[in-house]
Amino acid sequence: MTVLTPKFGMGASVLRKEDQSFITGKGRYTDDIAPEGTLHGYVLRSPVAKARFSIGSLDEARAAPGVHLVLTGADTAHLKDLKSGAMPDQPDGTKAPTRDIPVLCRDRVQYVGDAVAFIVADSRAEAQDAAELIDVDYEDEEPVVGTAEALADDAPLVWPELGTNRAFLFHVGDKTRTEAAFAEADRVVRITFLNNRLVCNYMETRSAIGEWRDDEDRFILTTGSQGVHSMQAVLARVFDIPLGKLRVVTPDVGGGFGTKNFVYREYALVMEAARRIGRPVKWTSDRGEHFLTDSQGRDNFVTAEMALDKDGRFLALRTEILSNMGAYIHQFGPYIPVGGASMATGVYDIQAIDVTVKGVYTNTCPVDAYRGAGRPEAAFLIEKLVEECARQAGLPREEIRRRNFIKREQFPYRTQTGRLYDLCELDAHMTLAMQRAGWSTFEDRLEEAKTRGRIRGIGMSTYIEACAFPGSEPAHLTLNGDGSVTLAIGTQSNGQGHATAYAQFVAEKLNLDIAQIHVHQGDTDVLEKGGGTGGSRSIPLGGVSAARAGENLADKIRKIAADELEAAPEDIELVDGVARIVGTDRVLDFAAVASAAKNPDDLKGFGEFKQEEPTYPNGTHICEVEIDPATGRTEVVAYTVVDDFGATVNPILLAGQVHGGIVQGVGQALTEETVYGEDGQLLTATFMDYQMPRADLVPPIHFETRNVPSKANALGMKGAGEAGTVGATPAALNAVVDALYRAYGISHIEMPATPSRIWQTIAEVEGTR
Repeated sequence: MTVLTPKFGMGASVLRKEDQSFITGKGRYTDDIAPEGTLHGYVLRSPVAKARFSIGSLDEARAAPGVHLVLTGADTAHLKDLKSGAMPDQPDGTKAPTRDIPVLCRDRVQYVGDAVAFIVADSRAEAQDAAELIDVDYEDEEPVVGTAEALADDAPLVWPELGTNRAFLFHVGDKTRTEAAFAEADRVVRITFLNNRLVCNYMETRSAIGEWRDDEDRFILTTGSQGVHSMQAVLARVFDIPLGKLRVVTPDVGGGFGTKNFVYREYALVMEAARRIGRPVKWTSDRGEHFLTDSQGRDNFVTAEMALDKDGRFLALRTEILSNMGAYIHQFGPYIPVGGASMATGVYDIQAIDVTVKGVYTNTCPVDAYRGAGRPEAAFLIEKLVEECARQAGLPREEIRRRNFIKREQFPYRTQTGRLYDLCELDAHMTLAMQRAGWSTFEDRLEEAKTRGRIRGIGMSTYIEACAFPGSEPAHLTLNGDGSVTLAIGTQSNGQGHATAYAQFVAEKLNLDIAQIHVHQGDTDVLEKGGGTGGSRSIPLGGVSAARAGENLADKIRKIAADELEAAPEDIELVDGVARIVGTDRVLDFAAVASAAKNPDDLKGFGEFKQEEPTYPNGTHICEVEIDPATGRTEVVAYTVVDDFGATVNPILLAGQVHGGIVQGVGQALTEETVYGEDGQLLTATFMDYQMPRADLVPPIHFETRNVPSKANALGMKGAGEAGTVGATPAALNAVVDALYRAYGISHIEMPATPSRIWQTIAEVEGTR
């Protein structure tokens, strides 16, 4: 039987409907918006990493040309700090005290870029000029920067009153059982490494416009975000006002990756300034501010051990993770390593674990979610460790995985961290990926590379991640007077293609061209609640709700049309924007249906899918690299991925998500690194020093799916927004290490594996020889 793919519904390869406006310059981002009378803000930031400070006279700055307002910590003392609610329970049942982010620092700064004052003027240039007239006296103190050094006995304390740089302690597992397994093991494999810190670098830097409306007695904040409702809730707490006193609007957004999920101090500052002055106030970050102050990602120092029996089966896993929180506890910061720890065992059947996470303070920019939010770190840890286990046990890498995979008959499978995997076919997608990548013929390519003076390696990762966490995302549909349909939903597109994907779910139920379906996101006045975009939740949760809303509206359209056409609702079919009596030419177009409705509620559809468990996308990434040992330069020559996403909504959108995630993951492995000097200065604060992945870093990617529908999701979807990043970093680094090990016996190199680092590592080994 031939299965036809619908023209617009789930599974159709529909081109992104929103792209026409973007590629023709009609996108509308926050910085494009300029309400009448808009003023501009500039943040004076700390040039030192740790200091007590005092501010002298502000008279000169306040009298500078164009200046309307100068705010310091004393002026914003009535505003509550930006507080995290993500501190985990510690082993003794307590929660560690947080160190929250003040809207403006009061008497001490804790990292380069900390906010000291806010200046509002007719132009940004005038505000910046006035900032230079503010005399700040800094009494420098010694900072602590490195993650691995933060808990050393002689490390300077970020917060001396705490008596330690440890921000929190978290543990999961059974120490006694794990110790017993290690005692009985035939082999113990141990690795240590640093999971390097990253700067997000979305295309659109952050921007915010604050307005105070006297006639409405409320604030309006316009800003790029990943969900307006969480912004509204946090800022209402900062100002101690009801939710209704703040409207948050998000226009087009040029990338988010987790980092635009959060409330930053500039949002409160433009609101406070607008209320004081009575005019709109805009602040827009430059790229340098983004490097300094937008929350950063990763940055873990890890020690991990695996206990194996004589056949190479995993008996127990023991890890200690030092997770850098930066100078303050950011909005979701502690949850990132804690959530990652819940995925510690990956795709393997490991019956004893002992996982300890220690959050640490350093005098650096705060750290929070970045694409994958703990799951890429967990996948990198276990996949790097498994590769080393294979080397030391003398087993092929695919064989040690097969011996330790969770078998199909073991699903649903409860991990030792409490995760419940519903259904995966791990060996099947690994085997398929190996076939597609030419794994069995790699030796031929290796020998050919040697004739050109190159070394070659092939690396693998078999990953699983948790996403689309329990909850719901209600969808609201309205049939408009012109026959089009509007979907209102509380997620937020940052470039993923929501306007297309959501429209596909609705189109399938209404049999309507997606051009007639409009998606409305980003306004707290339109919807009372919404969960935002993050954790690959939008389509698995919101998509199902949109489909159900489509069904609900379709039923109402049939009923209205049936009344008008004097037929039974079950005899009405919806085709290309009309309701038609089946088998006849008697029709009523959707505009006429809207006109015929006697109750506005009859033109509204609602759907809400409540998911009880996360979904678990999984797959195999295989990366092949060639390295020039004379220069250390790595070329990714082939990349193959076979993913299990449960079900595919739109193959084109899906490929885009996977490709982008892979490039970000390979970027971490090979190019990207955030470096602070011993004095806390950010040394990689521009694109001259921080190397972003470029188009020539990754070759054409072979991507395909081998889907096994999720049992947790009503449409079988597992989520795909972050999966590429989860699998790519370990695959890429494992390939580099494979090349180095084959040629030089090198089994470890830190990320990123830059040409200089590879060349230095080879030179050290050659020198020893």
